[in-house]
Amino acid sequence: MMAAVLKAFLLLVALVAVLAVLVFVWIGSRGVSARAEPGRIETIVARTMRRLAIPRSERERANPVTVTPEVVAEGMAHWADHCAACHANDGSGETEIGLGLYPKPPDMRRAATQSLSDGEIFYIIENGVRLTGMPAWGNGSADSGHDTWHLVHFIRELPRLTPERIEQMKALNPKSPEEIRQQSHEERFLEGGGDEPTARTSHHH
Repeated sequence: MMAAVLKAFLLLVALVAVLAVLVFVWIGSRGVSARAEPGRIETIVARTMRRLAIPRSERERANPVTVTPEVVAEGMAHWADHCAACHANDGSGETEIGLGLYPKPPDMRRAATQSLSDGEIFYIIENGVRLTGMPAWGNGSADSGHDTWHLVHFIRELPRLTPERIEQMKALNPKSPEEIRQQSHEERFLEGGGDEPTARTSHHH
């Protein structure tokens, strides 16, 4: 009996060692650049593991916040301030930061995100996803959960966002120190003090 257990254990160790070698070879052949796109198999495995990692009770949670225009507006403001830097105002993920991540942020207007349950989206926002650029935004408090449920309602609206609403969100996006200085300079000029504001420039890092 002991011999059989030892044999099974050694076989498991050998399989893990082979898998580790294959992973190192794979990484060595592809490098560690974040510019690459995950392959189809890697994407399927990652999404499957993410789903399995979310407890069933969490996946089945219903959004306790009733959807209203005010709730969606609050979710939109939260998204523009906290999420748009990586996910873009329209949810496409087409931003300077987002395109530099590995894996890239998903286009949240598409079925891969919209087919998730409200509970799954809530759990991902609150707890983050390891080995990706998605941080854990929640702190376990009732206020954090309340804001996240509002955000879930807004995410459901992403496929239907109008150009006018996307433009409106630009005013809610965080401003860089340069933009803040420029805005302050413009306000002083309009109040009758300071020189004429200079043209804004854009810097990419």
